[in-house]
Amino acid sequence: MTSLRAEYPLYLAGQAAQPNADLVVTDKFTGEPATRVALADAATIDAGIAAAHAAEAPMRGLAAYERQAVLAHCVRRFTERADELAYALCIEAGKPIRDSRGEVGRLIDTFRIAAEESVRLTGEVQPLDISARAKGYLGIWKRVPIGACSFISPFNFPLNLAAHKVAPALSVGCPFVLKPASRTPLGAIIIGEVLAETDLPPGAFSILPAKRDGADLFTTDPRLKLLSFTGSPAVGWDLKARAGKKKVTLELGGNAAVIVDRDADLADAVARVVFGAFYQSGQSCIGVQRIIVHANIYAAFRDQLVAATKALIAGNPLDEDTFIGPMIDIGEADRLAGWIDAAVAAGATLLSGGQRDGTMLAATLLEGVPRSADLYAQEAFGPVAILSSFTRFDDALAEVNDSAFGLQAGVFTRDLFSMMKAWDVLDVGGVVINDVPSYRVDNMPYGGVKDSGLGREGVRFAMEDMTEIRNLVIRRQAGDVAFAPIPTTE
Repeated sequence: MTSLRAEYPLYLAGQAAQPNADLVVTDKFTGEPATRVALADAATIDAGIAAAHAAEAPMRGLAAYERQAVLAHCVRRFTERADELAYALCIEAGKPIRDSRGEVGRLIDTFRIAAEESVRLTGEVQPLDISARAKGYLGIWKRVPIGACSFISPFNFPLNLAAHKVAPALSVGCPFVLKPASRTPLGAIIIGEVLAETDLPPGAFSILPAKRDGADLFTTDPRLKLLSFTGSPAVGWDLKARAGKKKVTLELGGNAAVIVDRDADLADAVARVVFGAFYQSGQSCIGVQRIIVHANIYAAFRDQLVAATKALIAGNPLDEDTFIGPMIDIGEADRLAGWIDAAVAAGATLLSGGQRDGTMLAATLLEGVPRSADLYAQEAFGPVAILSSFTRFDDALAEVNDSAFGLQAGVFTRDLFSMMKAWDVLDVGGVVINDVPSYRVDNMPYGGVKDSGLGREGVRFAMEDMTEIRNLVIRRQAGDVAFAPIPTTE
């Protein structure tokens, strides 16, 4: 097994710098210090933004094949360093090692997709002669990089959610500054190490771990043309309010629901729901939180789900058999344990779990949770899910929509009409049929509505947000010199 270095740098204008080692990164399972990382102050952040702003023109000038070569280099090097990346992720995030390897695979996929898309940034020829006044006019549009971008990524997917910002930016030619979560900066720093091996223009990227209270420039600086933030709704909407004129994209989580209709394959649905609710200790924006089951199969489904939940192995995330690891810190574990206690006090029935030992919270299922409880209305972001039943499919759809959030929803059904109705009615960014809302492939459009955010990730869709349409109108006029035949000597 690999190990961590004693110190890691930050990356300023494409260069490693070690001005300090002030950020302590802990092993989330043991709680002990694991390594130290350089921490950016306001002056360093300002310098990174200035460098990104200055790099707009040279980044815009890169040919498509040059951008593709940078991304292909990243794919190759991430593959070579896969064990190191997985180990760092396991330590800094407490993510079980099997899930950590899976996230490294998604990091590689995301950069591979971006490499492919980097040479597909097309425009369109648009005839304009839709009426007599436009006869002789032709339109052509293309996409151009929006400019310097600001990225703020979260702790729960330190590699892949950073990749979903960085890879599209490189694909279109946008310089950027990235603030990784201060609790999990190592993955982003290793991405910086790999980018530093390429021929990107000076200033093309900066990766700057920083404390939240010192990172205001990532949001407010007018030299930045786009802010992409993944994190909590309270923080995200506040950032949007202070972002000024720049474009803002937000991915803010949810309390995802899954419907299990009476025609579902019961064993398959149980297996997928137990995964969706508890993988990565439930610390996923699309982790299953609300499970809505048809009354005809509710008792059988509940009993099988409880048994499967109790069989999950919790413990050291470095152990190959571990499925449930620690939550990110003691404060989050304490918050969620309090929500569970409050739901039980309000009349909910605890079906499994509920125990907490430090940052380890047992996989927990409840039923009868009041809709006013935090466990129903808010994002739990931990290993907890709640069950309820329905008799009419329309009522199940309404229950899914009974939320301030709208990221993704899952529906287990074999009925084509129910599938299409769910797609039409559910007020979410994505509907997943015969699987959990936790399912995501990195080339699909991904994002939410309502309090779940603005815009879409998924490489091609993020590329659209990081570019602007530039139009060209050509007037063709009879006898115009520009369109006259070129004389010949023959």
